[in-house]
Amino acid sequence: MQPEHITGPGIDLVLYRQFIAPSDSARLLRTLSEEIHWRQDRIRLFGREHAIPRLQQFQGEAGLHYRYSGLQLDAAPWHPLVEQLRQKIAQVVPWTFNCVLLNLYRDGSDSMGWHSDDEPELGLNPVIASLSLGQPRRFLLRHRQLPQQPKIELTLDDGSLLLMRGSTQHHWQHALPRTRRACAPRLNLTFRYITG
Repeated sequence: MQPEHITGPGIDLVLYRQFIAPSDSARLLRTLSEEIHWRQDRIRLFGREHAIPRLQQFQGEAGLHYRYSGLQLDAAPWHPLVEQLRQKIAQVVPWTFNCVLLNLYRDGSDSMGWHSDDEPELGLNPVIASLSLGQPRRFLLRHRQLPQQPKIELTLDDGSLLLMRGSTQHHWQHALPRTRRACAPRLNLTFRYITG
């Protein structure tokens, strides 16, 4: 499993294309889709409240909270399979993760808008380990300060693991856009470390 390194101005990505075998991925996707207590939160944008276009759950060590876009998510206990995935990632990533945000994209109309994972509780240069299960989807990155810098487009395949590290979150935003193509479900787990 040779990783691919993607670098540029202020960006440091490492992509493992087949981190999880297809047979294991299918089992994980099926089980977690059924056993996680999913929620569809609402956020306020430009003075109006909207349901986020995906389902989510936040898991981690007891007492942890994660805040973004006016939401506060309280950590549910680790699902045993998610804990196994955390341990598997720890074998290749020299970093500690104490929580994970799970996002379930039910079809092509579910998406994630442009954002950076730069919340204060993630620390100065957070390492984010993003594991994808199920339907491959387009993943876009754009530079925050240099609009002339070309966007980066990746396909996050079933079973792939993407590490975003260094100053990436300070200089780049990322998004998972909608698609009109027929799409099976996709589950994304973004492992993080919350300080304090």
